[in-house]
Amino acid sequence: MQLRALLLFSFAAAPLASQRPRARDIGIVVGVLPPGPLNAITDVAGVRVGHTTIARGDSINTGVTAILPPGVNVFRDKVPAAVVVGNAFGKLAGSTQVNELGELESPIVLTCTLCVPRAADAVLTYLLDLPGNADVRSANPLVAETNDGFLNDIRARPVSEADVLAAIRAAAGGPVGEGAVGAGRGTVAFGWKGGIGTASRRLPDALGAWTVGALVQSNFGGVLTMNGAPVGRELGRYYLQGEGGRGMGDGSIVVVVATDAPLDHRQLERLGRRALAGVARTGSSFSNGSGDYVIAFSTVRPRPTPPVPARLVDTTLVVANDAMSPLFEAVIEATEEAIYNSLLRAETVRGYRGTVPALPLDSTRAVLRRYGAVRP
Repeated sequence: MQLRALLLFSFAAAPLASQRPRARDIGIVVGVLPPGPLNAITDVAGVRVGHTTIARGDSINTGVTAILPPGVNVFRDKVPAAVVVGNAFGKLAGSTQVNELGELESPIVLTCTLCVPRAADAVLTYLLDLPGNADVRSANPLVAETNDGFLNDIRARPVSEADVLAAIRAAAGGPVGEGAVGAGRGTVAFGWKGGIGTASRRLPDALGAWTVGALVQSNFGGVLTMNGAPVGRELGRYYLQGEGGRGMGDGSIVVVVATDAPLDHRQLERLGRRALAGVARTGSSFSNGSGDYVIAFSTVRPRPTPPVPARLVDTTLVVANDAMSPLFEAVIEATEEAIYNSLLRAETVRGYRGTVPALPLDSTRAVLRRYGAVRP
């Protein structure tokens, strides 16, 4: 019998000092806004994250990451949401209903490309089994992916229903596991090991005191730029390097954005488009073979308007258009930093078709210092 190593992560305490650093640990301070206490998507009150990491021998490196909005039953207590597409080379199940109705009614699940159908079916199992859903005959699982086929024998479709349910049930607030965990176990970014990363920003009281959090599954390419420093070029690993070079350009990224700002579908779509600016700042070329997606949701639910019967009319006080710009800056900064965290926290992984090294810390620091991209 082949040994199966299944690792479940549900962090309730700060990461251990022995782990690889986050961006701020090495002096990379992105933008001008302060992060939340955890500098994670879970700084948005009630948002929870869970991982199932699947590592089996040298051939299976994949997993599941689940992001849940506040509440016990998201199907009954839907939240405003939007899906934004950068380049649509991807298989994002459930996106059309989210954008038609402007609502999220399931956990957001990230996994590998060929595992999307099984993951979606598992989310259905979760939703149909929730108390109060015995009469449900239609539900919309939202499942996104990136292709981890270099490090993972993706044709084996190793993600099971139990793996997805474990990630959803492990979802918790607090610090979030980053790097080669969950859906980031087998991903590659800019030619180095990618993975899961997260960050947040909090607006000052005068601008609303709202929090914006981002979580990424990084598996894309381009010319890595960190806080303005040309790290990929200086380290000799980048898209189109050399005469006729084409490597390290394709791939995908999924960005999940959460906020406690009261936003409707239209405003969340606007917010999501700005998250793509954060991806661009890291050096993405949004190539032909890349699936670049943003899933954005607000934790502020619409409420029925009395005296009209419940669910006939909803109302939400929403942020004024003139007050949206600080939120745009917040999501750009949080997305950019989340991508750096996904790279910095990831460790070298040996897999199905070879080994993908972690971003080298010492040489990366040297480049960052040379270009003034880190604080002392």
